[in-house]
Amino acid sequence: MWLLTRLRNRKILRNHLLATPLWEEILASHPILAGLNDEEAHRLRELTTLFLHHKIFEPAQGLLLTEPMRERIAVQCCLPVLNLGLDWLDGWRTVIVYPGEFIRPREQFDAIGVMHQWDEIVSGEAWRLGPIILSWADMEASGLGEGYNVAIHEIAHKLDQLNGEVDGFPPLHRTMRARSWTSAFEAAFEDFKQRLETGAASFIDPYAAEEPGEFFAVLSELFFEWPDRVMAQYPDVYRQLAAFYRQDPLARFMAAGQG
Repeated sequence: MWLLTRLRNRKILRNHLLATPLWEEILASHPILAGLNDEEAHRLRELTTLFLHHKIFEPAQGLLLTEPMRERIAVQCCLPVLNLGLDWLDGWRTVIVYPGEFIRPREQFDAIGVMHQWDEIVSGEAWRLGPIILSWADMEASGLGEGYNVAIHEIAHKLDQLNGEVDGFPPLHRTMRARSWTSAFEAAFEDFKQRLETGAASFIDPYAAEEPGEFFAVLSELFFEWPDRVMAQYPDVYRQLAAFYRQDPLARFMAAGQG
């Protein structure tokens, strides 16, 4: 099976690799890709091409989903796995795209067993063993180096789900220590919640305080969008994310004169 997949991917890349002018346009329109060296940019080009061929894109609520829109989604979904590989995104096939934010019904039992139901407005979701769901309006605001990225957020959830529930603890590499990861993230999470309680200024979306899984996803967004700010406020978290994603966006940005 592995050999067949490899041969299939080679055929796709041979016949359908994103054209050079198109790829250069994609790079230029995504400031968070600044600083990629030629080898990294080529691998991201290949991953994006394969993502477009392996994933099914489904528009919702009458959205006209064009090829440039699919490409914008694909390249940002692939950036987190640039040095991990596309197999980290196995186990699901579909990307559902809404025109804007969408409503999802929620339900939860409280501490005494009473069921509460409500509707929540969301810009993205990642279902375990299911699709990722994205708002196109939010995709248009992603990848610009402005501290927001719905695609990376949902891909972070997908990576988190690889070893169970969304809990902010994805499957770590053998070279990483679980204790170091937990220590860095728990300390930063508690510090962030304290900042919110005291009204201290923060560049991090308050939504990150919901739970550790959301903190990991939001910090993953910022790791790629605003790496300098993550390093400045939570250097231990930055180092853990750099080890997990096997990337150093801050070094790339500095090389491109953006740091």
